[in-house]
Amino acid sequence: MIHFYKRIIMEEDPILTSLKILIIGESGVGKSSLLLRFTDDQFDPEMAATIGVDFKVKVMNQQGNRVKLAIWDTAGQERFRTLTPSYYRGAQGAILVYDVTSRESFTKVEDWLTELETYSTNHDCIKMLVGNKCDMEAERMVSREEGQKCARKYQMMFIEASAKTKEGVQCAFEELVEKVIQTPD
Repeated sequence: MIHFYKRIIMEEDPILTSLKILIIGESGVGKSSLLLRFTDDQFDPEMAATIGVDFKVKVMNQQGNRVKLAIWDTAGQERFRTLTPSYYRGAQGAILVYDVTSRESFTKVEDWLTELETYSTNHDCIKMLVGNKCDMEAERMVSREEGQKCARKYQMMFIEASAKTKEGVQCAFEELVEKVIQTPD
């Protein structure tokens, strides 16, 4: 029996690489909900605000290779901002989230990019802009075109998503990881 167990472990594909991914944006835009949907395929409409930083690990297959993602979910509230600079260090990818039903969260995108540029030690950090809550079409305050235009302006990838319905969530992480892997260093 031990021999059989050993063979199974050895046949498992090794992890190609480990990546540090950040999720940043204003409080209430759904950063933690996107993370929970991606890692555990769950949605909690009563999710409490993140205090400080949350952290999850997910192993995914990308282009036939196993990639270990260390995903850091940062608190959006101003009072926790002093905690976050150290978490920017070494990140290869960043998902900047705004809420399509909140014009204010969209106008703060530039502030979050400035913070990322200030504290990131990786100048090749791949950035993706995610307009979350796209399932709430009736309350929409930011058009898809505005999101695309902002992403182009700051050389970011772009997608709209809904942690509630799953739309775009898997795709956002997969596309970001693929781009990170294709980027030298």
